[in-house]
Amino acid sequence: MEKNSSCCFSNLSSNLPITCLITFITIFLHRVLNVIYRTGKPIGKRVSPQRPLSTLIVLGSGGHTAEMINLLLVLRKERFTPRFYIAAATDNMSLQKARVLENSLADSSETKGLSAEFMQIYRSREVGQSYVTSVWTTLVAMAHALWLMIKIRPQVVLCNGPGTCIPLCVIAFFIKVIGIRWSSIFYVESIARVKRLSLSGLLLYKLRIADQFFVQWPQLQRKYPRAHYVGCLM
Repeated sequence: MEKNSSCCFSNLSSNLPITCLITFITIFLHRVLNVIYRTGKPIGKRVSPQRPLSTLIVLGSGGHTAEMINLLLVLRKERFTPRFYIAAATDNMSLQKARVLENSLADSSETKGLSAEFMQIYRSREVGQSYVTSVWTTLVAMAHALWLMIKIRPQVVLCNGPGTCIPLCVIAFFIKVIGIRWSSIFYVESIARVKRLSLSGLLLYKLRIADQFFVQWPQLQRKYPRAHYVGCLM
């Protein structure tokens, strides 16, 4: 009898790590599916319509920043505040344009008291960088993005195509899964994308990471039915 008891206890002890692992994976997958199901639901159902929303704005070099500035001009500034602007560590021009925008808003009587911060993030891969060395820089970029997301904990993430947004959006999705903060991700595809999505857009669309996905050409909406056509924003 004692031998049978010790044998059963030994079997239970050996199976315990496997059981815990299966339980953890099951709970995690349930959370992922729940987040995917809730993704896309109106943000107003989760927060008060009068409450300001901390907003992370991801900027990209060239046309990405120009499009984002145009989008921000029609944004309800008092609703999406404080605003945190993030650009790649080698992209000083985009942050300079964002500062000009915020300075112009500060001069407006209707937006006095609103705050903005400007930050930079490491690139996962520079133009012309080898794929071998980009493995290390990608890990560094992910760690930096994690630190920034934990520090900011935005309620809204607004982006429009630069590759810089991918690690930030992935971490925002992961933070939703583990229940730290629900960050609604709004992605606006660049007007330059007429027939197919950019790589950033395709990843966020296919993986269902973006809560709301907007395109500026009707043929894109027909090809990607979960996207919303909003017309040309430029």
